This record gives sequence, structure tokens and C-alpha cells, in this order.
Amino acid sequence: MSAPGEPVLRVRDLVKHFPVRSRGVVRRKIGDVHAVCGVSFDLHENETLGLVGESGSGKTTTARTLLNLERPTSGSVSYRDRELTGLSRRQMRPLREELQIVFQDPYASLDPRISVRDIIAEPLRIHGRYDEAGRAEVHDLLRLVGLNPEHGNRYAHEFSGGQRQRIGIARALALRPKVVVLDEPVSALDVSIQAGVLNLLMDLQAELGLSFLFVAHDLSVMRHVAHRVAVMYLGRIVELAPTRELFARPSHPYTQALISAIPLPDPRKERARRRIVVQGDVPSPISPPSGCRFRTRCPKFATQLTESERTACVEQTPELTDRGTGTPVACHYAQPLELL
Repeated sequence: MSAPGEPVLRVRDLVKHFPVRSRGVVRRKIGDVHAVCGVSFDLHENETLGLVGESGSGKTTTARTLLNLERPTSGSVSYRDRELTGLSRRQMRPLREELQIVFQDPYASLDPRISVRDIIAEPLRIHGRYDEAGRAEVHDLLRLVGLNPEHGNRYAHEFSGGQRQRIGIARALALRPKVVVLDEPVSALDVSIQAGVLNLLMDLQAELGLSFLFVAHDLSVMRHVAHRVAVMYLGRIVELAPTRELFARPSHPYTQALISAIPLPDPRKERARRRIVVQGDVPSPISPPSGCRFRTRCPKFATQLTESERTACVEQTPELTDRGTGTPVACHYAQPLELL
């Protein structure tokens, strides 16, 4: 992977709440779903930043809010020093050429009524860039993602899942963007197909100088594709570190639990490794716990902390900052562990 460059996307204190309304004729607001709560990070040139966590942690909402597909409740998102928050759909349209997304479901995101050639050409037509050379450009895009250009007259249902995801990638690259959000692009694919798509993305990044925000729930995937990883839990980033450091010495108890759950191919190492088990379910995002949101499931909170330390976890929200571990972590009592 090429070395990351200057920041291209800056996110500061991003918040996204969804209203919860009562049933009946008059639907009153009775609460909020706290989907994203104060998320901050930078995405650099030629970098892949991984965003991982359990289902419901706010990963996809964060990704969609960055591109103004969801309007943020508050916070700031800027692309190359241009503020994106508050821009209308018309104001965002020129920026869509540089900010694109690849969706999770490679079938639902493709129009079944038109040919693959027209699917890939659609962004070019919308932005007035489908000229006399447009057909040749579509052929080049199909070739770029490893598909036969002669199959451009086929429809999406005639391709396999991995091929459909390659079509989605080609469509996202049609306008030659600089930043691509990948919303769990391989989660719906078989393991053998995943490897081909991941290798393709890494090759495209090196060739085209792309920046990726890679959303996934599988940390083992992040280990191979990401320069840095941000771990999310219940709407907040709890740890942000270079990939190698995160896997070598995770500091947050939640990150430690996720990494300890990754299976090892060596049976002896697998039997001898340290396991960190998280009990219970993720709390409701409508009424998240006070203080540290992970405390209701934290093994350290239940067995290792004193009464005064547990009081701090209940009453004080831990900020994402370096606590002497070398990387930002949102835990009052972060302690690096070697797990793999």
C-alpha cells in the first residue's frame, strides 16, 4: 500500500440522531436514536481508513452522512477545506464527481432494467461527460475492474455477486473520484470472491491514487486492506490506530474482545491464546448508558475496577485521546494487551 498523504476529508464532532415518533394519527416525537455521537477523524490522500464495529454501531450512518446522503444533526465535514455540511443537493452535485460510494448489496444497488453499459455510463450522462468517447470510456472501466467489455450489453442479473460488485466499483469510478466510501463491499460475497475484490480495490488505489473509507464488521479484512482502523461502538469511536499497532497491542476492552474473536489458522496458537468474552447485547441507541457506553458489557468494569473507578466510568464520558498508549482511545483505564 502506498503511504498516506495530506488530509482530504476532515470530520469533526459529527452527530446524527433520528427522531422516534409515537404511533397513531398524530405522530409526536418521543425520543431520538443516537446513531452517531461526536465522531471525529481525518482521511488522507492514498489512505484506506477502516471503520469497524458490530451491527448498529453507526458505521454506515457515519459513511452516508459524510456524503450528505443523510443530513447531520450537527458537526462538520469538509473536503479539501470546503465545508460540506449544509450544502443542498444542487450544491453537492459538482462534488459528487470527487466523492463516490460503493454500496453493500451488489444487486439491489444496480438498476435491473438497463444494461451494464448504461449503468456505468449513467454518472457520465448526469454530469454531462458522456461525449463521443463515452462508449470507449465505459469499455475501459469494465476492463479496469476485470470484466469483459463485450459483456456490457448484458443485465445485472446475468452476472455473479462478485462480478456485480465489480460493476458497482466501475460505476463509482466513472467520474474519476478522489474519495470512495466502501460500505461493506465484500460482506455479501463468498470468501474466495472477497479476496479478488479486495485485491482489485488495493490495485485501483495504487493506480488511481484513491482514498478509501472502508466500512466493515470483519476486522480480519481490515488487517489486509487498511492503513488505519477506527473502532466504533454505539455511535462513538472508541479507538483509532494504525492497523499494525491496533492488532499488535489493542488498548480498548472492546477492541481487545473483537481481536480475540478472530480465529487463528494454527490450532496450537488458537488453543493457547487469550480470550476476552463480551457478555450481553448492545444497549438501545435510543437510551444509551451514561458515561462510558461500553461499561454495561466491559469485562474490566465488572471484575477489575475499584468502586471509585467504576463511578468514573458511570459518570464521565471518556474522550478519544492518547492516554499514554501512543494512539487515541476512549477508555479511562486503557491498557494495551498482546493478543495475537
